[in-house]
Amino acid sequence: MHYELATLTLPFGTAGQAAINVQTFATAADAQGELLGSWFTDIGQLNQMIVLRGFADLATLQAERKRTQQSANPFGCGEIFQSLEQHSYHGFPWMKPVRPSAESGVKGPVYEIRSYGIKPGGMQPTIDLWEQYVPLREKLSPCIVAMVALDGPLRFTNIWAYPTLDARSQARTDAVAQGIWPPKGGPAWLTTNMVSSIALSTAVSPLK
Repeated sequence: MHYELATLTLPFGTAGQAAINVQTFATAADAQGELLGSWFTDIGQLNQMIVLRGFADLATLQAERKRTQQSANPFGCGEIFQSLEQHSYHGFPWMKPVRPSAESGVKGPVYEIRSYGIKPGGMQPTIDLWEQYVPLREKLSPCIVAMVALDGPLRFTNIWAYPTLDARSQARTDAVAQGIWPPKGGPAWLTTNMVSSIALSTAVSPLK
């Protein structure tokens, strides 16, 4: 499964309308792929909307990227956003495809979106370690997706769902106490280039 993570930096007070516009753009008759999630950042870099779209293959992702880039009104927000970034990803091969909350039953509404830089040669060991440890970690909170970036610096991004911020803190504390997270040996493959945002589901997000 391939994914696109887009980030729109928005002027204050425009987020609600931008979310509706994004939904309309991503579900238009000529759109390809599937809108999976849209979130407003609450902790981290503020005034951003993060949009996750899923694609069956890379060719479909690239076709939709071309449609977006050629649009005079990308994401329906050409006259709203201050900047737009789009990044392509491939999901860890052992992970199930991301599905909307109505199908999967997985809900936030608090989502943590984390990106980690990877040292040369570290991608496959990371994928293998996560395959071993994520099932244990998911007993505490669900991992929505872990995915390898196809552009920019070598990195991977992972998204986790929590009902509250307190639940996030408790899950992370319990995972360390139980010795199931982070994966043993995993941090050795990471660089210090790490970023994290806490984001809340928009009213129109399929991931609630």
